[in-house]
Parts: sequence; structure tokens; C-alpha cells
Amino acid sequence: MAKWTPQHEAPEPLEGPVVATITGGTILWFVLFLVQLPFYGWFDDRDATWWVWTCLAGGGLGLIGIWYVRGRDAAIKRARAAQAATQQP
Repeated sequence: MAKWTPQHEAPEPLEGPVVATITGGTILWFVLFLVQLPFYGWFDDRDATWWVWTCLAGGGLGLIGIWYVRGRDAAIKRARAAQAATQQP
């Protein structure tokens, strides 16, 4: 099993506009849900209503994701501010 152990350190995580990315994805899921809603009968005739409900679930989970990443960003900013305050003479 030791031969499968990585021999290098993991790279640092990429940081970017996380809140904006999650918000954009959530909006996209809700837009897809609203676009498909008028065609619900078409999806129902083909036993494919899961497409509609998947978009709604994606939007709902995206709302949870927005809440999570906003809290994460706030915690990171608080930690940086506390670290900067302790390092000042």
C-alpha cells in the first residue's frame, strides 16, 4: 500500500471569486428551472420531470453554498485581521 502514497506535497488551494462563482451558478440553476417550467407537460410525457426538479434542487443547494462561502470568507477576513493586529508593534 505504501507504493500508492504520494511523494510530493499537495498544492495550495486556488483562491478566487468564490462567492461570485457560487452565486452565478445558483442563478443559472434557477434560470434553467424557470425556463423548463412552461414545458413541464412535455417532460412529464417523456418521464423526464427529473430534469426540472434537478434544476430546482441545484438552485436550493446553491443557496446553501452561498451562505457557506460567505461565512467562510468572513471567517478568513477575521482571521487575517486578528493576525495582523497581533503582529503590529
